[in-house]
Amino acid sequence: MLNTDADIAAVKAVERAAAKRRRAAAHAAHPDAGARIAPNLLSTVSLPVGAIVSGYCAMGDEADPLPSLLALAAGGHDLCLPVTPRRGLPLSFRLWQPGDALERGVWDIPVPPATAPDAEPGVLLVPLLAFDREGYRLGYGGGYYDRTMAMLKEKGPLLAIGIAYAAQEVESVPREATDQRLDWIVTEQGAIRTDE
Repeated sequence: MLNTDADIAAVKAVERAAAKRRRAAAHAAHPDAGARIAPNLLSTVSLPVGAIVSGYCAMGDEADPLPSLLALAAGGHDLCLPVTPRRGLPLSFRLWQPGDALERGVWDIPVPPATAPDAEPGVLLVPLLAFDREGYRLGYGGGYYDRTMAMLKEKGPLLAIGIAYAAQEVESVPREATDQRLDWIVTEQGAIRTDE
């Protein structure tokens, strides 16, 4: 039994290594997953009208949200991208639309330039290493998305959607009290509503 945050953190570290291998294999098997995720997202998940949607720039073998973002922009949604702060803080967001220039941020992650207007999303598309059907995700260990989801939920309604390969599903993600649930997980095989 996992009794302390240190126990859970140790288990998560082991799980991350296995999850990275599964994700790499899924990416190799389904390089077009992003294009298959987009119609699953658009046909299944009801997004709030007028909500700003935050995506992310896929790094390495992450499931690519760009096809979804392009479709959402074409459908009239404003978009933004996260900006990673120093450790221990939540993400901030800047407006972005397809074709806008990006610059390199923390860990070389592409971000909108500092001159782009700040944004507060009502919908988050979230990267992950693993997920379970209860809506918990295994991230990279920095806690950025958990802090961000908690902060945004305090301000108003938030729809959090994990973007993943189906092969990233696990029976149960080890969780800590600060871990936030996703409302949906969308994969190349379909969409999973986590509150059912």
